[in-house]
Formats: sequence, structure tokens, C-alpha cells
Amino acid sequence: MKGILRTYWETSLILKITIALILGVIVGLLIGETGVAILAPFGDLLMNLLMFLIIPLVLFTLIVGVNQSDIKDLGRMGGKVFIYYAVTSAVAIIVGLAVSRVFSPGTGMTLTNETFEAPENPGVVNVILSIVPDNIVAAFSELNLLGIIFTALAFGIAISSLRSSATYHETGALVYKVIDGLNEATFRIMNVILQYVPIGIFAIIATTVADQGINTLVSLGEMVGVLYIALIVQVLFYILFMKLSGVSVKSFFRAARTPMITAFATQSSSGTLPLTLNAAQRLGLNKGLYSFSLPLGATVNMDGAAIRIAVSATFAANVIGDPLTFPEMFQVVLLGTLVSIGTAGVPGAGMVMIATVFAQLGLPLEAVALLAAVDALVGMGCTSLNVTGDLTGSSIINKTEKHQKETAEAQ
Repeated sequence: MKGILRTYWETSLILKITIALILGVIVGLLIGETGVAILAPFGDLLMNLLMFLIIPLVLFTLIVGVNQSDIKDLGRMGGKVFIYYAVTSAVAIIVGLAVSRVFSPGTGMTLTNETFEAPENPGVVNVILSIVPDNIVAAFSELNLLGIIFTALAFGIAISSLRSSATYHETGALVYKVIDGLNEATFRIMNVILQYVPIGIFAIIATTVADQGINTLVSLGEMVGVLYIALIVQVLFYILFMKLSGVSVKSFFRAARTPMITAFATQSSSGTLPLTLNAAQRLGLNKGLYSFSLPLGATVNMDGAAIRIAVSATFAANVIGDPLTFPEMFQVVLLGTLVSIGTAGVPGAGMVMIATVFAQLGLPLEAVALLAAVDALVGMGCTSLNVTGDLTGSSIINKTEKHQKETAEAQ
């Protein structure tokens, strides 16, 4: 028994996850409702373990990161992060529209009689207001990532101020040392949890495949196929951006593959955040950068969801026999970019985004009910792309910061 455990522990994590994915698909095609009931708790346990780590990781990592960077540097990096997220979201929607224009998913299909009631879209203003929580405890208990980021930044800057103060230098240094220790302890816990990830992924994939079944995939296979082609095209854009920025693509994907696959299985950018932060650490990125950019990206940067909006809008328009015109496509780009931010943190955000855009364009909400049938299959690829986009942006911005410093030192 000890030998088996030792072999499992020493086996490459990516190999274990790959085997878990393959076995999950096979088992998912064979098991029934009883099997789903047995395996589901193992998947739930993985999500609980990952969610358990989010608050300490975001809070401690960001406070430590702030104290390792100059405030002016943080402001400059923050500006780059926001520009990157806005630009790539727009590019993702354009990619989705272009690929959909070529393949025309939905042509010849008919709507179901089902209806869909979309949850209320909170809007950009409410999302911005949620950045400053009126109750710190509530922000943590509700996992308001924007509120947690604000809290960590506020206390991080305050601790940095204490450390540079003549009166409170020792106090500030002590507080920072404790938080730095807690941050390292959190990563130690995560290293243990990583060993459970393949088991949890196996359970999640098996239950998802069992619930969705082959029939659902075949009935809307064209739409799903077009979406995945668009996702691949977006990844190629990331590779191009990385090459132009001097980022090693091979090293990037070696570190990013674990959070990418985990995001694919769990369909949760926030839930995958501990693994995304771990990948950034392995890539050697600036802690002050990734401790801010990755939690923010998990909340507001949704390139996969942006592609989903574009493909879904084209699909719905084709189903009713009224393909999107170029002005309507331009409207999708503008609406989709704003909506992807305005629905941050909403459960089932993908469906909310699609329903909001459909309502604005006058597309039938019945099509959303049709798309809901493949929600899990679509959500897997989109979430994986979301995480990939966040890490790509952090890697590119980190490279530009290094180049800027080298240029300044040479002058």
C-alpha cells in the first residue's frame, strides 16, 4: 500500500490529470444515476478544497506582493492589466464572430418550446460599487473577489507605510513577517491538495459526461464544434502575443497546463485560482503583479465567455433565419465586452451574458434554453480559455516590466 501511495505521489501531476480525464470520460459513458451519486461527492470535495484556499491565497499573496513593489509600479502594472483585459475581450468576440461567420452554426435548426428566464444582470455600476465592500466579513463570506482584492490592497499599502515609518517600523516589519509566513503556509497546504486534484477531476468529468450524454453533444455538435474552433484560434492569438513579447511559449504551457485542465473540468475560474496563482509562481512572475491580475482576471476577464457570446448570438440569429448584419456584429462586440464585466461574480454568468446580449439584439430567449442543454460542454472550454488568458496577460505584462527596468538601468 505504501508503495502504491509513493508511486502516486511521485508521478507527474499532469500525467495523473491526463489519465483522470480519459478514465472520467470512459466511466461517465458507462455509469448510470447510481454511479453519479457515488462519484459526485469526490468532485464536490475538490471544489471545496480549492474554494477553501481562495481567500488566504488572494489576501496574503496580494499583501506580500504590494510590500515587494513600489506603489508607482503597481499603478503602472494595474493600468496595463486593465488595457490587456479590455483589448483581449474585444478580440475574443471578434474571433468568435469571424469563425461563426465562416461555419454558420444553427442554420436549418428550429427552436424548442422551452422558455428561459435569465437572472437579473447587476450591471457595470453595481460591479464597480462592489469593489469597496460595506462589510469586510460579508465580502469574505460571500467570496466577493473584487472586495477581497480591495481589502488586501488597502491593508498591504498600510503595512508598507508602517514599515517605512520611523515610529512603527518594527511593528510593520513584524506584521509583514507574519503574513509572509501565512502566505508560505498556504502554498504548503496547496501542494498537498494538488495530489487530490486528479481524483476530483476524474469524478467531475465522469459525472458531467454521464449527465450530458452523447445525444446532447450530437444534437448541438455543430455549435459546440464551432465554439471550440474559435477557442483554439484565440489560443493561437495568445501564442502570437507571447512570441512578440519574448515570453517562452513552451515554459508557459508547461506551467499553465495544470490550471487549464482543472478549469476545463471544474468550469470555475475562481475555483481554479489557487492553481493559477501556483502556476504564476512557477513561471517566476512578479508577485505584486500576479497577486493582483489573476484574482481580478478570474472575476472580470472572460475571453472564453466573450467567444461564447459571439458564437451564441450568431447561432440564435441563424436558427431564426435572420443572420447577423455587420452593424449588429459591431453591437455584439461592444455589448459583449461590457456585459462580460457587468456579470462578474454572478452564478451561471455565461447564461446571464448571453441572455443580456440576446435581449439587446432582439434575439429569441428560447434559443438560450436550447443552448443551456450543452452548457457544461461549452463552459468547460470557455473556462479553460479564461484562465489561459489571465496567465497570458500576466506573463506578457511581467515581460514588459522587466524590459522597462532593464532599459531604465541601462540609461
